[in-house]
Amino acid sequence: MLVEYIAGNFHGIIPLGDIVFYLTDFSLIAFIIAMLFTAIVYVTKPEKQLEAQVHEFGDKFNYVTVEELKIRRFMSIVCGIATAFSMLTGDLFDFALFLAVIGITNIGIVSAVKKEWVLNAAFHYGIIAIISSLPLFGAAALILGKTGTLSIFELAKNGHELFYQKLLYAVGMIGETGVAPFYAAKAEMFRAPGAPYILMIHLSSLLVIVRTVEILLTIS
Repeated sequence: MLVEYIAGNFHGIIPLGDIVFYLTDFSLIAFIIAMLFTAIVYVTKPEKQLEAQVHEFGDKFNYVTVEELKIRRFMSIVCGIATAFSMLTGDLFDFALFLAVIGITNIGIVSAVKKEWVLNAAFHYGIIAIISSLPLFGAAALILGKTGTLSIFELAKNGHELFYQKLLYAVGMIGETGVAPFYAAKAEMFRAPGAPYILMIHLSSLLVIVRTVEILLTIS
């Protein structure tokens, strides 16, 4: 099977009703990485930041409220869990749902920072994510209409011509989660107080992009 060459050895499936997880070398490693990073986010505290002052003596301490940190930590944990299980799912629609959850939590991580320039970036990213839901779920609907299934297993066997549907699906993925690091960088989140949680956005985007490539090559 083609998936064996892309994702490594196939180890089996875990059927949970309509949700079916399949286990490969790639999916297991990506799942463990996402869960490990989520655990690190849960147990660690954000760094305290000091800003050097120009033409002044002393440093400025950036204080982050407990409520703000709780929201960002919660969003980071949900994002990490959604990312982990998106690595295992064997269904295109379920994968799209996980992408939507990751996109929402990414927006939550960014928008929890009470800085004007950060909120502007979160607003723009939110618009892009909402618009990208159309090509993402639309592509899944078109694939279902043409092939009669959204199972990655079945799609890998059938060999349908799905170039434009896959292209649309990739566009949706990019808008939903792939551009998140760009808006995080635009908002200069690394300079924002309590910034370490932003690393979850980068990790989830990286894993999701790689998983999307694996899926789209598998169902070709």
